[in-house]
Amino acid sequence: MKGAKSKTGTTKKSDNKLSVKRKAPASERAGKKPAKKEKPVKDPNKPKRPASAFFVFMEEFRQTFKKEHPNNKSVSVVGKAGGDKWKSLSDAEKAPYVAKAEKRKTEYNKVMQAYNKIQAEGAAEAEDEDESDKSKSEVNDDEDDEEDESGGEEEDEDDE
Repeated sequence: MKGAKSKTGTTKKSDNKLSVKRKAPASERAGKKPAKKEKPVKDPNKPKRPASAFFVFMEEFRQTFKKEHPNNKSVSVVGKAGGDKWKSLSDAEKAPYVAKAEKRKTEYNKVMQAYNKIQAEGAAEAEDEDESDKSKSEVNDDEDDEEDESGGEEEDEDDE
């Protein structure tokens, strides 16, 4: 029975169809991942952004909640209670917190303008330092190169 099909031949084909493609081991995949971009270093002197009206409210609410519930250790409970209370407040009740937040924001904008001015001055000074760092020999080399190029042609003309 030369032309007869064996059962082992058909099971191998069905195994191939049913097989699940497996991911390559982590060591092989590591080289294929795109490199993560490095985050720029944060300036520790940069002013922090001001709190929103809700966070101004929460500063006060945390203190009152702590007095009412001294045994509470959960931060999430305080946050949820504060959020619910904030939602239930009318616009008139929120007004003092919004005013405080606006005041903080104007102060922040003034401080940021001063900070940006200092940064701009610092960047200008850094550029000046880069130019002054160029060694005198490099400057002289550049001048010598220019003289060699123009002077070399004149000498050739004199020789002729």
